[in-house]
Amino acid sequence: MDISETVKKQRDYYKSGITRTYDFRLDALKRFRRMLIDNEYKINEALHADLNRSASETYMCETGMVLAEVNYSISHLASWMRDRHVLTPLAQFPARSFVSAEPYGVTLIMSPWNYPIQLCLAPLTAAMAAGNCAILKPSAYAPQSSHVIAGMIRETFPPGYVTVIEGGRDENSALLDEKFDHIFFTGSVAVGKTVMAAASRNLTPVTLELGGKSPVIVDETANIKFAARRIAFGKVLNAGQTCVEPDYLLINEGVREQFIEEYKAALDEFFPEGDMSEMPTIINQKHYDRVTRLLKSGRIVTGGGCDPERRFVEPTLMTDVDPDSPIMQEEIFGPILPVLTYGDIEECIEFIQARPKPLSLYLFTRRKETERRILSSCSFGGGCINDTIIHLATSRMGFGGVGDSGMGSYHGRHGFETFSHYRSIVKKSNLIDIPLRYHPYNKMSDRIIRKLMK
Repeated sequence: MDISETVKKQRDYYKSGITRTYDFRLDALKRFRRMLIDNEYKINEALHADLNRSASETYMCETGMVLAEVNYSISHLASWMRDRHVLTPLAQFPARSFVSAEPYGVTLIMSPWNYPIQLCLAPLTAAMAAGNCAILKPSAYAPQSSHVIAGMIRETFPPGYVTVIEGGRDENSALLDEKFDHIFFTGSVAVGKTVMAAASRNLTPVTLELGGKSPVIVDETANIKFAARRIAFGKVLNAGQTCVEPDYLLINEGVREQFIEEYKAALDEFFPEGDMSEMPTIINQKHYDRVTRLLKSGRIVTGGGCDPERRFVEPTLMTDVDPDSPIMQEEIFGPILPVLTYGDIEECIEFIQARPKPLSLYLFTRRKETERRILSSCSFGGGCINDTIIHLATSRMGFGGVGDSGMGSYHGRHGFETFSHYRSIVKKSNLIDIPLRYHPYNKMSDRIIRKLMK
């Protein structure tokens, strides 16, 4: 596929004005919804092939989440598109002021392999709702999912409106050489910097959904049974290959041993008789080798088993971890949880503040003071109190990072706003023309202007 020609066709399609109307956007979203429902079996098969993902986990984390976004957008599209009227300053009387959303135009959505359906099609939902054209670039690391996305889109939408470019680094590079009106990227910090540098050449605005090491804190007042189960859920989900996974645990030293026992019990609950055949596997050999090397960073207290033929790594809990060890220097993206202990909550705050701002933070406590202290001192993209992961599974709150973990947000209205430019417009009356602002100025006009602009 000629990428330059593809971009040109999309620009011509956008310039026709067809994507701007409410009726077009609503119809496109409804076709999008039907596409997902009709292709659910194909999506399940693709994700099982790429990641050994079960149909239940696929619906919970991928198809269901995208459907929820589409349905929410359909329900709220009319209100999002409506001009927002604001008060006009007295000095500009008589006039009417309003803010009007317009699409950016031709957008590029670059998505990763770990949630290849959701992280490609949820941003697309927002781009379509906002009236844009879109080129999708799925990850080559999840080839079956990439093929399914390409096939679904090709059968549902004209290529001038939405199209898919498959491939690897060469295609990524060629796409970033083109001029887009907005780029939405989900992936690693390193590649995010490359995307931002490329976008800067054309002054293209970007949304970066990155990652980082998301801490989880468990204090001595927490419900340890619930904490262990909910943290284990966050680690087992997609074999830990989740940008908002609990990356490391800071736990009060007085409850560490109890937590370890409850964590083991939770895993026994999740996988009766040790059957982990439905747990996702590591995406490829490169990442499997990287994750298994991290197992040498501390003392394994549960798990640690590996199957190189399946690229499978058991859920693993690790203690006696040095803060400078390899597992604490990079995002794990695997089912290994390193455990560090603390005595006072201020140690946690100091530890977190000394590192790049994470995408998520999770706090388990029953103490309001601790909750307030963490929220007022630690900067992070989003998170949960007494749970993990679930904060991103809603269309009513934005999801995004801060600092090294990203910029911008999406989901629901936040996604519509991310893919829209908001124009501030003043419509002046032609009935009268107050002469105060015109030359020649005098003391009287100066006094009136000063009074009006207070």
